[in-house]
Amino acid sequence: MTRILGVDPGSQRTGVGIIDTDAAGRTVHVFHATVKLLDNDSFMLRLKQLFEDLGAIIETYRPDEVAIERVFMAKNPDSALKLGQARGAALCAVVTRNLVVAEYAPKEVKQAVVGGGAADKTQIQHMVGVLLQLPGKLQADAADALAIALTHAHTRATTQRIGIPRTAWRRRR
Repeated sequence: MTRILGVDPGSQRTGVGIIDTDAAGRTVHVFHATVKLLDNDSFMLRLKQLFEDLGAIIETYRPDEVAIERVFMAKNPDSALKLGQARGAALCAVVTRNLVVAEYAPKEVKQAVVGGGAADKTQIQHMVGVLLQLPGKLQADAADALAIALTHAHTRATTQRIGIPRTAWRRRR
């Protein structure tokens, strides 16, 4: 079994989801949460909390690999910058623990989990719940993090079966 940590970075809330997967791509839910950052007095303290809380989750659950959402270009440059900084804090928490990181675009995650690159949050929440057999409605950020982990598990299983690295079959932009 391989333990995968999925991270959906955000400057207000960061979703975290952990699954275990076997060589065939079968997955089991381990943990999910939303790291809420808005109680801090400053943006810098949000980044510090994200780094520390994600580090604590990594120490507790000991993932083997990490999948994180790639930053998309937002309409608001300030929001995009803050998202990038939150993503950087999350990546620092991961790489300081020598974990392998895979990045996925939002459309790749939607395609892998829902079957279409234009899926909305409720579709992702529903499909993640179905795929991991979780009761009740998931919080959106946690569902996104689990979706990222599922995407990595499926991609990983496929690349192992066909023996071609992911970079060779990804569409060039």
